[in-house]
Amino acid sequence: MKQDKDGRQRKNIVPGTTVGVVQKKDQASGKITTGTVGAILTGSSFHPHGIKVRLTSGIVGRVQEIGENINP
Repeated sequence: MKQDKDGRQRKNIVPGTTVGVVQKKDQASGKITTGTVGAILTGSSFHPHGIKVRLTSGIVGRVQEIGENINP
């Protein structure tokens, strides 16, 4: 069963979570980059375009997909 976790809600994201993010350079194409959250950069509890995170690889982007919701 898929979980419907929302990448716009900070409470759904913790360091160590696997997520799909859109980098700023990929916003027009919507290309998703998958990785593990290293740090949460958005301070507010909600952001309409997705919570901004830094992946353990150093990539920064806004969360679009969380955990098992990620499409390869």
